[in-house]
Amino acid sequence: MNPTIKKLLLAMVVISIFSFATSKKSKSVLVFSKTNGFRHSSIPAGINAIKVLGSENRFSVDATEDSLAFTEANLAKYDAVIFLSPTGNVLGEAEQRAFENYIKKGGGFVGVHAATDCEYDWPWYVKLVGASFLSHPAQQMAKLVVKDKKHRATKHLPDVWERKDEWYNFKSINPDVKLLLTLDETSYTGGKNGDVHPMSWYHQYDGGRAFYTGLGHTAESYGEDAFLRHLLGGIKYAMKN
Repeated sequence: MNPTIKKLLLAMVVISIFSFATSKKSKSVLVFSKTNGFRHSSIPAGINAIKVLGSENRFSVDATEDSLAFTEANLAKYDAVIFLSPTGNVLGEAEQRAFENYIKKGGGFVGVHAATDCEYDWPWYVKLVGASFLSHPAQQMAKLVVKDKKHRATKHLPDVWERKDEWYNFKSINPDVKLLLTLDETSYTGGKNGDVHPMSWYHQYDGGRAFYTGLGHTAESYGEDAFLRHLLGGIKYAMKN
């Protein structure tokens, strides 16, 4: 083979390998944790844990509490946006429109714990996250029932998962969500959603993909391997990884 052609082919192979490797590392997420109500002390632990998950699973993580980050140009850089326990009204009308357009163009959403405790007056968001917070009893042990053993957010879990957290009761539940975890109300006190008490779910919505987990109130959650694998599975689902 002509030496020049051989060098050219070798260069093409190297470029192809580099391009493939780069594309495999190109995923990114934005963590949003602005609060205009109760502020969870676990937010810093959650941000740090998600950054570690990103470094271990080849996606980059940015974190902000600035609602002005919600522009179409900025959101377009991310494969998923993670609402990490925001509370109250956290986005203005322009930012809401930008986020709606982001989802409509195929963006991903992950809601963690108090993501259901914000934007009650924004019907589109309530359907995206899948429900709104109603109330909660004191933190206590309870049993979670795995409803879907095939999803990447739950396939590692036992059929019944017992753990301590702050257990939300919900209202305005979107009937189109696909349940991953339900809460056994006979295993603790204070449940108000009955025999089918959703606690984690996912669905395709308005062109995008959404995952929510009601877990993650405590800082200890973000050092718990089973929970972190649950959260990672939801993030991967949302960013189509």
